[in-house]
Amino acid sequence: MKPKVIIVGGGASGLAAGIQAARLGASVTILEHTARPGKKLLSTGNGKCNLTNLASPPGSYRGENPDFAKMVLERVTVSRTLDFFKGLGVVLTDRNGYVYPNTGQASSISDALIFELDHLGVTLICDCRVRGIKKDLTLMTSKGNMKGDAVILAAGSMAAPKTGSDGSGYELAAALGHTIIKPLPALVQLRCREKWYKQAAGVRTEALVTLKINGKTAAEDQGELQFTDYGISGIPVFQVSRFASRALDEGQTVTAELDLLPSMDGKAAEELLTDRVKRFAYRPAEEFLNGVLNQKLARILLNETRITKTAKTGEIKPAQIKRLTAAIKGLETAVIAANSFDQAQICSGGVDTREIDPCTMESKLVKRLYFAGEILDVDGICGGYNLQWAWSSGILAGTYAGRENI
Repeated sequence: MKPKVIIVGGGASGLAAGIQAARLGASVTILEHTARPGKKLLSTGNGKCNLTNLASPPGSYRGENPDFAKMVLERVTVSRTLDFFKGLGVVLTDRNGYVYPNTGQASSISDALIFELDHLGVTLICDCRVRGIKKDLTLMTSKGNMKGDAVILAAGSMAAPKTGSDGSGYELAAALGHTIIKPLPALVQLRCREKWYKQAAGVRTEALVTLKINGKTAAEDQGELQFTDYGISGIPVFQVSRFASRALDEGQTVTAELDLLPSMDGKAAEELLTDRVKRFAYRPAEEFLNGVLNQKLARILLNETRITKTAKTGEIKPAQIKRLTAAIKGLETAVIAANSFDQAQICSGGVDTREIDPCTMESKLVKRLYFAGEILDVDGICGGYNLQWAWSSGILAGTYAGRENI
């Protein structure tokens, strides 16, 4: 007899799990509490769906047990994922390791998944809220009770709630005895204390962002930094934000150092500024950093280092050059909060992976209960890594849930 697999959540991991389980001959039902499946998938990669990445730098995945993601991705690799989507008829394009559908449309991915589910005879029930799961795998839902031979919890996290991520999966997992590591926003903007941010709003510049917790470096990343009227944003900020979220939640002191001239070291930067004092001695100090940094940033830095903008450049003293160099190479800002789940792309925290078997995605607490996707305490960096986690964990969960229970 075909095993009956019920999947809670019609996001990326749930849809992939459904296909895999159905291909193994299981009778699959997917329960989605919103009006349509794959809603969050449509917004990924600015609507273009960066579905994976060919590179695998150290630290791509974070969590209390970071080796867990590594073990899962060794079982369902990027290469296998590419084959999975090619098998769905999706032509892929590689942009410096970032993989997208050739159409440039995220809808191509969600449609391909749903077309395959339909072809395999998977039952997809939308607007169906799961209110509880018993250990015998009976589900109490808004559309009646149902029982499975296997259940996959792929209910997502709390990030981007407008797409349907409301955190309800955590409650279901906790009721079954699983530990939930407090979910907090990740891949999110950071709010800072300084008043000059209103002056800097809208500026974008290449920078190295170093996050410090209680004065010690916790993480760093380089890329296009964006200044907002309340703090900092952009990819390098997103990459370090999960550490800020967790540290702030624990009451620790968080700061960020912004290297606004990462292409040269401190000595070279100081020599550059010293040379400009001589070459442009006739200019007003207000114009000293013209051609070096954005004008808005230049004004802020001159003010922060107490260089009077109406003075002549030639009057700038060596001690002032040292202070200005230090500010350019390490402008310190106090981080006071991360933006909310509404702005976060993903969460850090979730179901403790120490309670999940990485070889099968099965719960160590409840037999034939499986997990996949963002509900788990796994968060990846920007660049397709979180979708790769969804595909790998979903396919692996579907593989074992879809097998007959011997």
